[in-house]
Amino acid sequence: MDKNDKRKALIYELISSKEYRPMKTKEIAALLQLHKSQRVELQQILDELSNEGKIGLNKKGQYKKKKLRVLPRNFHKTGTFIGHPNGFGFLEIEGEDEDLFIPENEVHGALHLDKVQVQLLPQKSGRRQEASVTKILDHGITELVGIYEKKERNRYGFVVADNPKFVKDIFIPIEHECNAHAGDKVVVTLTSYGGIRQNPQGRIKQVIGAEGAPGTDVMSIAMDKGLPIEFPAKVLKQADRIPNQLNEGDFYGRRDLRDWTIVTIDGEDAKDLDDGVSLTREGDLYRLGVHIADVTNYVQDHSALDREALKRGTSVYLVDRVIPMLPKRLSNGICSLNAGEDRLTLSCIMDFDKDGNMVHHEIAETVVNVCRRMTYTNVKKILVDKDPELMEEYKDLVTMFEDMQELSAIIRKKREKRGAIDFDFPESKVRLDENGRPTEVYIYEQNVATRIIEDFMLSANETVAKEFHLAEIPFVYRIHENPDPDKIEQVLALIHKQGYHTKKSGQEITPKEVQAALAEIEGSPVEPLFSRLFLRSMKQAKYDTKCIGHFGLAAQYYCHFTSPIRRYPDLQIHRIIKDTLRNRMNEAKKAYYEEFLDSVAEHSSMMERRAEETERETIKLKKAEYMADHIGEIFEGVISGVTSWGIYVELPNSIEGMVHLSSISDDYYVFDEENYQVVGESKGKIYKLGDPVTIKVWEVDENLHTIDFRLLTRRK
Repeated sequence: MDKNDKRKALIYELISSKEYRPMKTKEIAALLQLHKSQRVELQQILDELSNEGKIGLNKKGQYKKKKLRVLPRNFHKTGTFIGHPNGFGFLEIEGEDEDLFIPENEVHGALHLDKVQVQLLPQKSGRRQEASVTKILDHGITELVGIYEKKERNRYGFVVADNPKFVKDIFIPIEHECNAHAGDKVVVTLTSYGGIRQNPQGRIKQVIGAEGAPGTDVMSIAMDKGLPIEFPAKVLKQADRIPNQLNEGDFYGRRDLRDWTIVTIDGEDAKDLDDGVSLTREGDLYRLGVHIADVTNYVQDHSALDREALKRGTSVYLVDRVIPMLPKRLSNGICSLNAGEDRLTLSCIMDFDKDGNMVHHEIAETVVNVCRRMTYTNVKKILVDKDPELMEEYKDLVTMFEDMQELSAIIRKKREKRGAIDFDFPESKVRLDENGRPTEVYIYEQNVATRIIEDFMLSANETVAKEFHLAEIPFVYRIHENPDPDKIEQVLALIHKQGYHTKKSGQEITPKEVQAALAEIEGSPVEPLFSRLFLRSMKQAKYDTKCIGHFGLAAQYYCHFTSPIRRYPDLQIHRIIKDTLRNRMNEAKKAYYEEFLDSVAEHSSMMERRAEETERETIKLKKAEYMADHIGEIFEGVISGVTSWGIYVELPNSIEGMVHLSSISDDYYVFDEENYQVVGESKGKIYKLGDPVTIKVWEVDENLHTIDFRLLTRRK
């Protein structure tokens, strides 16, 4: 037992002794004859004993031995503590749907995302199960983002966390302020987690920028999510050593496709162009080429570049910037299929008949030279609008684009026939001014060109996955498990109550049945709302080494092959493909891949979820900022969600806000969960999903990214 443990045992014995009544810190210090300089250490020990559940504080601020209720073993649970800004919290338990409620006086020093052990409290009639934290097993947050505030003549400071669930301010000694000024957004590393009566302590790791400065808000969210922003020097040096042009040795063993007519089709602002497409036609036979940047030629296995790419997992596309998986020298340079430049690729070349059946395919290492960099907008103008200027400018490509449109429709029809689900959600876009403030929120609609690229990429992904699954070679697949039948049943029941015909033949729903239900509500006001409910009831797609199929696509085989610049799983399977093409996939190599691909799949799935959460949060932030400039204005929208505390209303530009039930003054409204609506107790007025309503923008919290509306009328 070390010195600290001995002191801890002595203090616990002192507090537990029947000879002494409950005592405050200064009384314990007096009994132990401690100097003032030793009281900080005493407080730390008291906090540790509190966190371990051995002692507790009474209402008078006195410490005493904690008497735990004697309950059966199954009355103890372990999980993740989720804090609430009001001081109480919840315990999330893996594998259990229902969270436990932790009252504020039972939190006992636990902080947001801590792993804790709790003891169940006697359940009160009609109330959810409550619990008391008895032990903090592990702290879940080591760094966070917040605003630095100076205190008491600048002798010390505090960081107020941006995350409202982290309820305690972090004490910053003056020597650890890292040149931060009051009002700066900072990243703080926690050095001590405090206790029941003591704040956590930390040191400022990085100053992000002054609050309100352009880009600081988005960067704060990114850093709070733990996204790596800057590349390590070693990674950048390795990238700088890679040449900007191909040399003759790069062509060895590759099929030369530089005389093929290949184009890239992307958004106007895209800079990392990792996929090109080609199409030729002979009678009823279409030869489609999907040509993907060979990033593995430059990112060697286990190199610094590779380790950093795996760590990041994916590029992250935020509202005002891209945080790339690879340094821009690669992603926007030698790996990008820039028009007029020779580039190394992996090509999936597929022959389709007039019915969309693939009659032959091959996967090869190739070299290409893209002839044109096209945009979705211009291809749509050529195919749909028949823009005369563009048709003249791209006259050598118009026939190929028309054939692409035709093949895309054939492939899509065949995929729909097998039951693939097309949710076709509109994508929110935000236009910012030079100061980072939003000037417009709008819907970016899919068009014929985006559908062409989607159909061609899906075909290549399925083809590659099938080949390697049948060859029994270790691989990383993109899977989408079957949804929970009970959750799907609830959505189908709601649709049925709206007057639409739905059916489910067996216990497990099929993609075709979901497709049929969506077709039934197509074009109705509730279509986008129920499509979203369907999506929420399904499981998340993820990466896995087992090929169990993709429910949403109704595909037996599926992987991600087409974006190695921005997704690590694509990069990894390119290595597997090249090892196979070069006859290096022996038993030793298979064993090598089998050893670590599971961890690659799991980590990549986690990084993908982190990226999606960050992207969503920055969009929510900018939507809140946008509506802050429209307080008091009136808009028309549609009820997009109904809960026991309020109704959500979505505006045509995709912005969503909350109408609290307590703010509707004409009646007292009660949530009817079974029918997903709220009903007025006196007048019987009903508000339900899909109802058109008129609202006024009432209040916006830019810190919490929330928007409150007031309900004016329900439109007929």
